[in-house]
Amino acid sequence: MPAPAIPDDLRDDVETLWNFHRIDDPLAPVDVAIGLGSHDPSVAVYAAELFAKDLFPVVVFTGANAPTTVEQFPRGEAVHYREIAMEAGVPDSAIVVEPNATNTAENFERTRELLRERGTPVTRALILSRPYQQRRAYTTAMKLWPEVDFLCSAIQQPLTDYVESIGDPKRVIDMLVGDTQRLTVYADAGYAIPQEIPGDVEAAYDRLITAGYDSRLIPTS
Repeated sequence: MPAPAIPDDLRDDVETLWNFHRIDDPLAPVDVAIGLGSHDPSVAVYAAELFAKDLFPVVVFTGANAPTTVEQFPRGEAVHYREIAMEAGVPDSAIVVEPNATNTAENFERTRELLRERGTPVTRALILSRPYQQRRAYTTAMKLWPEVDFLCSAIQQPLTDYVESIGDPKRVIDMLVGDTQRLTVYADAGYAIPQEIPGDVEAAYDRLITAGYDSRLIPTS
């Protein structure tokens, strides 16, 4: 049986959101990498790949659990990421685990405090996340930790391959739609720096909601 795929009539809209949310900065050496916990194990795999290239001396994996990850990572996202990274060759001494954050803001707030407690100076950091979480992660980090120069990256996979690796197109589309909404909602609430949403992204977002991809939207009234 073929793997589930994005419906053909939605592909252009999904690609529009996917491309908008990806930042994929040119990679350069940083003081620390910050791997944001989620359902996606590629974050830890990619962290190991970049560690092997000597781009950073330490990686912080941050994240407790969400309802969507507790079954997959029952001991917490960051704990499981650590194990995945170690299996891929990262030494335990180069990994810091922040196991309590339950949202993106807490990922950065708790990581900042943990690194301060450890006496680790940070002037430049690399955010590692799900491919489509990059823009939202960046806007949050810049609001909460503006003195740091942040780069963003994620596993280098085209949309089709990524969806196949996750095995659930609806989940990916729902998350893309939810992250698009959060860019505006969180900026309005003071949790992130504002981002201009291009017209084609707004139109794609609206069409995907109309098509029923709304499970990750948050109430706004």
